[in-house]
Parts: sequence; structure tokens; C-alpha cells
Amino acid sequence: MGLFESLKEQFFASDGEGQQQYTSGDGSSQGGGSGSLKWVSGRSVFILVAIVLVILIAVTSITVVDQTEESVVLRFGRYHRTLSPGLNFKLPFGLEQSFNVPTQIVQNMTFGFRTQRAAIVSQRARGDFSSESTMLTGDLNIASVEWVIQYRISNPQNWLFNVDLKDKTIRDISISVINEQVGDFYITDVLGNARTKIEEAALVKLNNIFSDYELGINVIAVQLQNIVPPEGSVQDAFEDVNKAIQDMNRLINEGREEYNKAIPKARGEAERLIQEAQGYAAERTNKAVGDAARFSSVLTEYRLSPEVTRERLYFETVEEILNKQENGSSTRFIDSTFNNLVPLLQLDSTQTVSPNN
Repeated sequence: MGLFESLKEQFFASDGEGQQQYTSGDGSSQGGGSGSLKWVSGRSVFILVAIVLVILIAVTSITVVDQTEESVVLRFGRYHRTLSPGLNFKLPFGLEQSFNVPTQIVQNMTFGFRTQRAAIVSQRARGDFSSESTMLTGDLNIASVEWVIQYRISNPQNWLFNVDLKDKTIRDISISVINEQVGDFYITDVLGNARTKIEEAALVKLNNIFSDYELGINVIAVQLQNIVPPEGSVQDAFEDVNKAIQDMNRLINEGREEYNKAIPKARGEAERLIQEAQGYAAERTNKAVGDAARFSSVLTEYRLSPEVTRERLYFETVEEILNKQENGSSTRFIDSTFNNLVPLLQLDSTQTVSPNN
């Protein structure tokens, strides 16, 4: 009634003659004004309904898909098609429904801890998540393992319709897989160099299981975070072991450093002594060979002329002794008859010694 009254007032305000006929009290004129009013009112309602209908069609038939999304379209409740990013159209009035799925966004899921946004950085949320992180290793020790998986939705149709309780399903499967991988290693390996092996094996296992379940996701990365023994005496014992291992490695490194300093020096000294010995041996050998060759040549000359050779050797010996005497040495030598020892003590350069003295 309010809409009708508003249209009626607008009509009579724009038509002065019609308004006079309506207020004059003439029956015929009043009847003509009422027919015109009904005609205008019906046209206005029709236009208004048409406008509303167009708006409804536009609103229910246009869907906008973001660049990081894909849209799944259902026709009468059954999957019909998948829309790509951009402005897309569908049948109006609920004949087709669309559901946008973030297929290009990498999503994270944490295990053993939770994070919350505080200003710019993310902080760990308080809570007890030991049911996720407490695991049994291959040597029957207990370890607390925290990890993160990163995944992307690869099939929006499967993601929407194949599995109910998606987050719980992903969480339960991930916990099972990590428990299985940790159970294949000793606790020392889990705390040490087996992290990469566990991450790689868990990534392959998770993708295989999610593919079998047709969950529509692809796991990109599995990242182990904190791996520690349970709190209490066990953790204290492991800290002591780690400290002992660090001390052992430090002492080993110090010993290797001293070894690297002492051994090369000793090897160099030994090499020097060997080279000196080899040089001395070569010198003595060459001298002995030279003396033997000289003696052989003298023997050959002696056999040819014994007297001349004897006198030459005598003179050479005396010359050698006199040269030593001039240098300050005290020497005795035997005369040619081999009967007397001739002392030569501080002889002057003017004194001479004959072979017969």
C-alpha cells in the first residue's frame, strides 16, 4: 500500500488537470482520473518488477573467480564444470551453484604445536599437543617430534566432494605416516642425521595415500621442526650425552690440529736428515772412488818406474806436511829410510829439509 500511495502522489503531482478532476467532486471526472491512475500504477509496478528481475538475474548468474582460485559449478546439485579465474557466468536463480577453491595457495598444517599471529611475526600458541608429537622410535625410546606439512589443492572437485572432515583426515594420515617413519630409526638417528630421510620418505608416502583417497591435494614439503626426548630425566640424560659428544668432537679436533702441526714438521726434519745423509754418503763414496782411482794410477806408474814414483810421493807428502805446518799444526813424519821420526815444529820459511835427513 505504501508503494501504491507514493506512485499515486507522483502521478497527480505531475498532472494538474487530473488532480483538479479528482478534487472537484464531479463523478465523471473523478472516474476518469481513477482509470488513468490504475494504468500508470500498473506500468510502474511492471517496470519495478522487471528491474528487480534483471538485478536478480545479474546477481545470481555472475561469479567472480580470483587469480588464486578455481570455481566448481554444480547444476542441480551435480558437478558440471570448473571455472578458471576471471568473470564467469552460470545459470541464475540457483539452477547452478559455484564454489571457489584456493588452488594456488600453499597451505600449512602444524603438528605438535600451533602458531598464532601476533603483530608481524607468528608465535606459538599455548596448549598440550603431546598426543601428536609423542612417538616411539625403532629402539623403543620415546621422542617428541614436531613437524609441518605444506600442501596445495590440485583437484578442486575431489577436494569438495570426495572426503568429509578434510582437516582431520589430513592430520590423522600425517600423524600415522610420521609415526611409521620415526619408528624405523634409532632415537640417535632421529635426533641426528636421519631427518632428511624421514622427510623425503614421508613426502612420498603422504602423496601416495592422498592419491589413493582422491582427496585432491598434493603435499609439497614435509619439514621436521623440534625433535627432543621427553621432558624430565630422559631429556637431561640426552643433554649430557650430547654435551659429551661435543666435548669428544672438540678434543678430536684439537688433537688433529696438533697432529697437523707436528707431523709435517717431523716429516720435513726427517727428509732433511735423509738428504744430508745421502749427500754425505755420496761425498764419501766419490772420495773413496777418487782415492782408489788415484792409487791405481800411482800403482801403475810405480810399476813402470819405482824409484821415480817413490821420490815423487815423498816430495808430495813433505809438501803437504809443510803446508799444514805453515797453517799452525804440529806433525811428525818418517824419513825415507823409515828409521827415524823427524820432528817439524814451527819451521821458518827459510829452513829446508832434505830427503836424506
